[in-house]
Amino acid sequence: MIADSLDLLPSSARRDVILQLRADHAARLAQDKKGFQRFRAPYETVRSLPQARCSDLDGDTVRIGERQELADTTFQQLTAAMRAFMPWRKGPFNLFGLEIDAEWRSFRKWNRLLPELPDLAGKVVADIGCNNGYYMFRMAPYRPRCVVGFEPMLQHYYCFQALNHLAGQPHLFIEPFGVEQLIHYPRCFDVVFLMGIIYHRISPVTMLREVREAMQPGGTLLVESQAIPGDEPVALFPAERYAKVPGTYFVPTASCLVNWLKRVGFDEVECFCSHPMSSEEQRQTEWMTFESYADFIDPADPGRTVEGYPAPLRVFVKAINPG
Repeated sequence: MIADSLDLLPSSARRDVILQLRADHAARLAQDKKGFQRFRAPYETVRSLPQARCSDLDGDTVRIGERQELADTTFQQLTAAMRAFMPWRKGPFNLFGLEIDAEWRSFRKWNRLLPELPDLAGKVVADIGCNNGYYMFRMAPYRPRCVVGFEPMLQHYYCFQALNHLAGQPHLFIEPFGVEQLIHYPRCFDVVFLMGIIYHRISPVTMLREVREAMQPGGTLLVESQAIPGDEPVALFPAERYAKVPGTYFVPTASCLVNWLKRVGFDEVECFCSHPMSSEEQRQTEWMTFESYADFIDPADPGRTVEGYPAPLRVFVKAINPG
């Protein structure tokens, strides 16, 4: 098994800087032992469990292992460890027969991407804001050279590490970094997935410029974003919250998102899918017991958020970095 994604990345990656960023991150964790251990502990539990003999990553549910592979006591250990990673946002997963029904039915998003998915075979791929790695596991059957997930939240970082210990996918890696660290990966990635991220950035155009600089000439960017209805190239900037989320800044129309990409130098920019959100796709479950989509929408007017803004669409855009 390849131990480090740096061994598979192009030489343009700033190896020394990346290693120092990792060391700095580890040092910060050592100063916050209680918070660090909250998610490190269940990961360590999972590390003591055997790797699955087989995985099925092609279906809507990411399936790792079969129930008969684990004794009852071991299965109980696995269940307790996985519940420690709650709330589960992306999924679904089935781990040795343990069904994990996440908040998002993420296979719906993946299935919308599939018609525009570039050839991943032998490619170096980045998944920015990868969460628990659901989409990374779905990429694995397409034989990429490597997939590097960027995820600064410890909950998701250790959840992926636990899942991939069980799945044993040797070309899937995760870094505890945000999109800000992409500047240390110049001209590295053939394909970049940027899904559910852009509206959380206070400067989306700057972020897109940094993403492009991390891409190989001819590389493909796939963006999925919350959006507002309309044909004009405008973006909503909420006063405080949008759909109860305080960390939402610019929510564009599809044409606005296309223009952002064109302005930073992408070519062949195309919005290939747009659809309204619903509680069929994002909802409370046993594995995510907090508020979800139905709580974010005005009960008297499903076309509005609780703040009175237009209810969200989800849009998908594909773009090419000309180099």
